[in-house]
Amino acid sequence: MGNFDPSKDPAKFNLVDPPERNTVGVPTGGWTAIRFRADNPGVWFMHCHLELHTMWGLKMAFVVENGKSPEESIIPPPKDLPPC
Repeated sequence: MGNFDPSKDPAKFNLVDPPERNTVGVPTGGWTAIRFRADNPGVWFMHCHLELHTMWGLKMAFVVENGKSPEESIIPPPKDLPPC
């Protein structure tokens, strides 16, 4: 509970066999750490499960840049794509 302490809290992270979840419950005044493989380039929206909270600003976006291989990179736009 409470604020994240970068000098103490990372030592408690389970990096060996962490649970795989698509939802995380966070208590009032609490926090959670998430870890994920960012190998799919683009902008990924993350939000609370309640749409109303999104309007309140409880949302964020991850920007995942191109990776090292073609499988981890966005393909270029077609040559005939009209400019904006």
